[in-house]
Amino acid sequence: MREFYSLYADLLTGICSRYIPDEQDLKDVFQESLIRIITHISDFNFLGAGSLKAWASRIVVNESLRFLQNTKRQELMLLDHDVEEEPETDDPPISDVPPDEIQKMVSQLPTGYRTVFNLYVFENRSHQEIASLLGIKEKSSASQLSRAKNLLAKMIREYNNQQFPR
Repeated sequence: MREFYSLYADLLTGICSRYIPDEQDLKDVFQESLIRIITHISDFNFLGAGSLKAWASRIVVNESLRFLQNTKRQELMLLDHDVEEEPETDDPPISDVPPDEIQKMVSQLPTGYRTVFNLYVFENRSHQEIASLLGIKEKSSASQLSRAKNLLAKMIREYNNQQFPR
């Protein structure tokens, strides 16, 4: 377990932090994830290089979603309102934005936007899968992703304007 922790703790903490921005909650969810990994290690099937990392990552995502559903239920329920899709804005240049700034911006998104964005972008989940996981409509998932992208684009533009004033 010590070796597992030294190999994967940073990666798994990073995955957890995509969903859980509060540091104390992050620690709690990460600890619950480690407990689940340890107690369910007999369920793991080795499928080649990277399979342990993928399995453990999936557990962290699931624990993060479970936490959000239990503590942020009201915010996640708001996702399922029928809303008009917003037209997507042009992507601002991000080459000069450090990755930690991007991560900070993602963590500032409202809970629902951030959750859908992470599931779609980092977990490669379809809107159908996201809808099923969160108990919402597919259209709501697509709308939340669009809103998350637009809000991130706005944050990136503001960052670029502060760093490189015209």
